[in-house]
Amino acid sequence: MTTRKYSAGRLATAALALLAAAAGAAMAARQRRLEEARLHERRLELEELAIRRKALAHQQRMQWELLARAIDDPSLAAVIDTYDKSIPAERRRQFFYANAWYVHLFHLYRAGILDREELYRHLREFFQSPVFREYWEASQHMRASLNETSEEAQLGHMVDGLVRDLDEADTDEWWVVGDPPTD
Repeated sequence: MTTRKYSAGRLATAALALLAAAAGAAMAARQRRLEEARLHERRLELEELAIRRKALAHQQRMQWELLARAIDDPSLAAVIDTYDKSIPAERRRQFFYANAWYVHLFHLYRAGILDREELYRHLREFFQSPVFREYWEASQHMRASLNETSEEAQLGHMVDGLVRDLDEADTDEWWVVGDPPTD
């Protein structure tokens, strides 16, 4: 009888050990599948980011090409020219060029090549140009049509603050004016 109990106990212990091993193997397999799923999801996110960056770069090239054509050909510029017609045509062409630079910096920021502080520093330098300042003022109506919650509108407000800081500065050392934002 003792031998039977002992054998039954050993069989039960062995069965429990087998069940525990099977459960552990199942758990490990589940963990591997979860990790594989996480890695797959991350790869998809990175691929999507690469596609988005490529699309942004293409969009920037297209915008530059279109603006370059408008700068070179006044008949094409008339299609997109919403500036006050009392501004001389040559100055409006300069505004298109200033806009191309602003959009270029904006896209560098959106692509993650520049952070907000770097964007601010570049723009602070651009606003040393009277033509660039005039462009910014003349394009105010265009920025007014932006959705206030959009990234572009928020950056426009940041730039408006920079321009005010530059106008109110008591120093000729423009490169230290204003407080660059941090991301």
